[in-house]
Amino acid sequence: MRVTRVVSGIAATAMAVLGSVGVAPSAHAEDWGVDITGTWSVYSDGAWARTNGVKIKEQSVLETWTVNTKCVSPIECFGEVKSSLGWTGTARLDAYWFVEHVVPNWMPCPNGTFATGYQKFILVGWDPVTARSKTRDITTFNGRNITKSDSGACGVNLAKVIELPVRMDKIS
Repeated sequence: MRVTRVVSGIAATAMAVLGSVGVAPSAHAEDWGVDITGTWSVYSDGAWARTNGVKIKEQSVLETWTVNTKCVSPIECFGEVKSSLGWTGTARLDAYWFVEHVVPNWMPCPNGTFATGYQKFILVGWDPVTARSKTRDITTFNGRNITKSDSGACGVNLAKVIELPVRMDKIS
């Protein structure tokens, strides 16, 4: 009889522990409101482009990104971005969202070759209604689209840098 009570007590304790562990956290708690997984419309405005601090005219670019990220804390996320323009890059959260990829044959050189470009989007959450930055549950970002060459590319001892303002809106 005593063995039955001990076994019953152990079984009841085990069920209570397993029952409390079995509750899954909500999706919002897992991403802390900072995960940007989804489909986004991204517009880089060439009318406001600058190169090495001087205003220039560049073509505006509209693309769609498919973003898949994972957050391990409210300040640390990482993942992948696929653009409708055919490139795939990395995404990471580190105070701002950074999306980066390599652009082969980006800058033509006088000798007929091309230099590689390195494109980086620096994005901050933005609330268009209040015109203030936002850090959680973001559906609109603004920031900078910066592409640069290596210093020394094309025989010039200065990196070429082209910077455009960018806006990113969540589609789904």
